[in-house]
Amino acid sequence: MGTTYTTPVVIDLDVHGAAARLRVPEAYRCGLELYTFQLAVKDLCTLKYPTMEDHRMMPKFVPKYQPLTPVSPSLPTTLPHVSEPIPSLPMTPPDADEILDAASNEAALRTALHVIATERDGLTYLGELYQTNSVAQEGFMNAVNAISKTMSHGGKLIVSGVGKSGKIGDKVVATMNSFGIRSTFLHPTDALHGDLGMVGIHDTVLLLTNSGRTPELLTLLPHLRSSLPLIVITSHIHPSTCPLFYGRIASKCVLLPAPIPTSETTSFGLPAPTTSTTVALALSDALAIASVRRLQSSPLDIFHAYHPGGAIGASASKGGLRRMSDISTLVDDVPLVRAQSSSVCVTALDIILTAARSSSGWVRLSSCDIIAPRRIQALGHGDVHLAMHLLDNDNIVERNDWISVPANSTIEEARQWILDMRKGERGRAFLKGGTILGIVDQGGRVSGVVEIEDLIDGVELLDTC
Repeated sequence: MGTTYTTPVVIDLDVHGAAARLRVPEAYRCGLELYTFQLAVKDLCTLKYPTMEDHRMMPKFVPKYQPLTPVSPSLPTTLPHVSEPIPSLPMTPPDADEILDAASNEAALRTALHVIATERDGLTYLGELYQTNSVAQEGFMNAVNAISKTMSHGGKLIVSGVGKSGKIGDKVVATMNSFGIRSTFLHPTDALHGDLGMVGIHDTVLLLTNSGRTPELLTLLPHLRSSLPLIVITSHIHPSTCPLFYGRIASKCVLLPAPIPTSETTSFGLPAPTTSTTVALALSDALAIASVRRLQSSPLDIFHAYHPGGAIGASASKGGLRRMSDISTLVDDVPLVRAQSSSVCVTALDIILTAARSSSGWVRLSSCDIIAPRRIQALGHGDVHLAMHLLDNDNIVERNDWISVPANSTIEEARQWILDMRKGERGRAFLKGGTILGIVDQGGRVSGVVEIEDLIDGVELLDTC
């Protein structure tokens, strides 16, 4: 018969070439695996259908699991109507890191807006305080007066603070110096190790401390003269509550309140100096600008004179519009001539030696008498040992003979005015070679001097020499 089966099985046979797949009839499919037999073509023809006896001899198979493929439900012939198109889904789901980054960015932006709003509220609170609080108003006026008096006596502003307040102090010093208000920073620790020597008898001290009880500052204070004006920028709103004023002369203590409406711990969850330093910086800027306006009638000219570099310096000289204040020599910077020998009389040699040490070449014989560089250069060898009163009177120009020119006049405006005035006989009489121009600031004070030859060519002045 060819192939012999040890277990008779009722099958249907599908023949595909040399291989045949035997399938058990539906009645016996449960519990049976699908059998595959490799049959030789020559054996296929010998197979015969089983008899009823064969059916009785088949083994009983107990199903191990349900049919492999359940009956599929019938599908609808038409799809339901969709009123709006279904949006297409992304080919790939968003990356988890991208979702986290987006959430972090939103949180960072919310934090930034919260900080800005909080510090804005702090500045608003500060402005309202100085509008309504008499202690704050009186303290600010006293602070400006103290700084002005210090500058008039040749003193300087000593600024000190620790930590973030110290950084604000550095900025205060930089701003004050740019306005011509001599200032320096004194670290309290360095002060106790020798830097106290920089503190002069005419100086004013400015301390920055939010708490008003910084240990380093409390340690420093006993070593500062009690006669020195003491300005404190702090969160305290009354001098009696600030430990830095304990034991000091009350008339020398100046409180500048700089409180904040809400503590930084409450606002941001940590006590980092943020709103408090912003408020202190704004108040110190207000103090600097108010002080320079008290001391200088033309703060802009002073600022440009001390800030020639960078974008600010470039904008000041844009278009070549230099002003008379830009080329003038400050009267306060002109050195006073003193006798170099035992003689009580000042000689021409004394004038020449003083001019040699002068950065501008100008010298003063008194608060009202001045000698210009060109006049000194004109001194001859025979004049060297002459006493001052024997010199030509034309060399010494009294203040009453200075020709006033506004400090904010441009150089071209001043030059044109001189040329126009010299067209008349009267103008040529006083606008001549050797004339000194007194540069008058907005307060009416003669703050600088310029030789007329700096504006007008010497040849144009020959007809009146």
